Amino acid sequence: MQNPQLPAHVRIAVVGDYQAGNETHEAIAASVDHHGCDGLVAEVTWVPTDAVAAPPESLLQGLDGLWVAPGSPYRSLEGALAAIRHARLANLPLLGTCGGFQHVVLEYARHVLAFADAHHAEYDPYASRLFITPLSCSLVGMAMEVHLEPGSRAAAAYGGTRVVERYYCNFGLNADHEAELVDGGLIVSGRDADGEARVVELPGHDFFVATLYVPQTSSSATAPHPLVGAFLAAARARR
Repeated sequence: MQNPQLPAHVRIAVVGDYQAGNETHEAIAASVDHHGCDGLVAEVTWVPTDAVAAPPESLLQGLDGLWVAPGSPYRSLEGALAAIRHARLANLPLLGTCGGFQHVVLEYARHVLAFADAHHAEYDPYASRLFITPLSCSLVGMAMEVHLEPGSRAAAAYGGTRVVERYYCNFGLNADHEAELVDGGLIVSGRDADGEARVVELPGHDFFVATLYVPQTSSSATAPHPLVGAFLAAARARR
């Protein structure tokens, strides 16, 4: 048990292919650091998707949280899915943002719903069963309102059900497959004004939340992002 008089130290792995100068990437460590005043010391390590083998337990051992970063298509689709599957099965707190949302959906479709041919249009636009497809309008650079489901993990983190968040994506959940995901246990807990899925989460897990928007870019030292804080709190509780 950790000494309560000492800062809590947690280990967070960011699965993604880091790009220097990418705002969404550089904002991840900063958004974690913004919660340092909470007595939290976080070690953030990037893990390239092509470094994740299946099974990935040895590489991801000893972690307190897993963040699946923006930036798809990843160098290794299978590596990203293996990391997400590990977090889901090991009850490891997970936060996915932008591309992370897309791959959380894909992992669930393949490994829980057993759609082996579930795919992402950014990798193969002609695949037989596309769970992730181009958005009707690009959301790159957009800030839009999101309506959160009362009682959801996301709403609890924000302390409310209406938020405005920034996007950097061109792909999202194919609405034709939403019912299959929901029937299979993955909750859509956030939607935009048109009812499109923007947040998904897995009930019964310590923390398993993915957003199509990018919360880390709106975090600051004076206003740490509450969703990042909720993720870190779950990681801290695991430690």
